[in-house]
Amino acid sequence: MNPTGLQVHLKRLGTPERALLEALQFSVPPGAVLTLMGPSGSGKSSLLAAIAGTLDSRPEGLQSLTFQGRITLNGQDLMTLPTHRRAVGLLFQDPLLFAHLSVAENLLFAVPPGPKAERLAQVTQALQEADLAGMGGRDPSTLSGGQRARVALMRALLARPQALLLDEPFSKLDAALRAQFRPWVFAHVRERGIPVVLVTHDAQDVADASRVMELGHAG
Repeated sequence: MNPTGLQVHLKRLGTPERALLEALQFSVPPGAVLTLMGPSGSGKSSLLAAIAGTLDSRPEGLQSLTFQGRITLNGQDLMTLPTHRRAVGLLFQDPLLFAHLSVAENLLFAVPPGPKAERLAQVTQALQEADLAGMGGRDPSTLSGGQRARVALMRALLARPQALLLDEPFSKLDAALRAQFRPWVFAHVRERGIPVVLVTHDAQDVADASRVMELGHAG
């Protein structure tokens, strides 16, 4: 029987000259959150990129990073799949909404192909869940920071990911918004049974019952 959730068996991650991470293993069951903490340069975001399949997408002139090991998601070997087939969602510090699309069009972009009425119904439901009902026609630039963050999360979830990677997603929100947005995010991923890996520098971002893994110091 194939294991469910996300399984990572890392032998080495780094450049030919320097390892960022070595001999690291973890698993994240469906609906659970694993929090990765550590100083800048310790390999947290690079590990997320390895899971997502974007590790080699680095600016010209920077040394390429390579991952040696095995990553599986619900029993599927992700190392054999290109990025677009891994069913791994990503959420970053910035919402990265498409400026030329309305809020609803941003959400619709993520909905898998199917009958138009069903796809639009999913967008309407997502807007309601995000407490943004009636705002589908708005320009994303007219939304508050918290509203844009909610749109970004719902867009990631509408793509039906089997795992979700969160790279400092709360860091640009003020304290009050962070306190509201964090539990909202964790409730949605628990409800959907999605394994989550969260990268953060802030211990307050750790979800209740979340496992925390401290990565080594950069050197």
